Amino acid sequence: MTNTRDRLANRTLRLVDIPSVSRDEARIVRYVAAAMPPEAFALTYDEDETLLFNSWHRRDRPRVLFAGHLDTVPPQANLPGRLEAGAIMGLGASDMKGGVAVMIELARWIAETGAPLELAPSFLFFGREELPVDQSPLPRLFERAEVEAELVVMLEPTDNTLQAGCLGNLNATLSFQGESAHSARPWLGVNAIERAIEGLAPLTQLDPVDVEVSGLLFREVLTITGIEGGLAANVVPDTASARLNYRYAPTRSPEEAETRLAELVDGRGSLELHGNSPPAQVVVDVPLVQRLRKAGDFAVAPKQAWTPVAEFNRFGLDAVNLGPGATRYAHRRDEQVAIGELVRTWEALRRFLLGDV
Repeated sequence: MTNTRDRLANRTLRLVDIPSVSRDEARIVRYVAAAMPPEAFALTYDEDETLLFNSWHRRDRPRVLFAGHLDTVPPQANLPGRLEAGAIMGLGASDMKGGVAVMIELARWIAETGAPLELAPSFLFFGREELPVDQSPLPRLFERAEVEAELVVMLEPTDNTLQAGCLGNLNATLSFQGESAHSARPWLGVNAIERAIEGLAPLTQLDPVDVEVSGLLFREVLTITGIEGGLAANVVPDTASARLNYRYAPTRSPEEAETRLAELVDGRGSLELHGNSPPAQVVVDVPLVQRLRKAGDFAVAPKQAWTPVAEFNRFGLDAVNLGPGATRYAHRRDEQVAIGELVRTWEALRRFLLGDV
């Protein structure tokens, strides 16, 4: 492959310029399907805006699945993309069209060179990752297709750090009841917003809880992410509610996290759960992860967020996060990915497949 840097930059820019907000991925799915080399990879699943490509040969070698999502959050006046100061700027550049570009160009390099790989690569592209996990297409994929891999590498933005595991993600609403009255005579009612302030105050004082797993430090945190209440300017509110987001360590089960959240709320208000995405187990000591780490001399860190590695984990596959995108630019108006980081990821994955570590 000649001029890897230009190919990665151009591919990323093309991907950025294809709008693919969640639920509108059809066009980019077809682009990716056309870009993948059929002489090297068979399209074995093409449903629900999800594409799975398996290598035609090398079935006797350990299989590695490279995975990436194609959707983005809504635009913020950051389309079309552009090249600026050694980076591709634009919606989805960091999260995670740069990673998708690496996947496509890696597959094309394999097809063009016929390199003697020590591993059997597969490639998975899917949508709706930026939506709640109950909208994910991955359960349907695992129900309808045979997905095999000794390791899944999810190319989410990680600043080219190998990030293991991920936090669980529990959402809930905490509601408070009062009694309405005229705001000129508040003593005739009970102000639900004031009750909410009192009930939420202890939660704002909680410190992060550090949890060490396999030498990596995860931080459990509870965040108030929204608050609603009030009927009119002259009415004492009789209801108020707050949205809570609890991120919990891989050492907890979803059920344990729900119990812990109830303990933290401690009966202040009425707690209603809305979704609970399990964490992913930490995988750092297995040979393929160590080989990947050495291939790029990557630092290893915990994933202080939730990513689809948890879904792969749920279906029995070891998975890690590794990608060229910068987490600090994800979902921002000035979203960008450095071309040098694209090259670094691509080179490391090439060495990983070749065994050149």
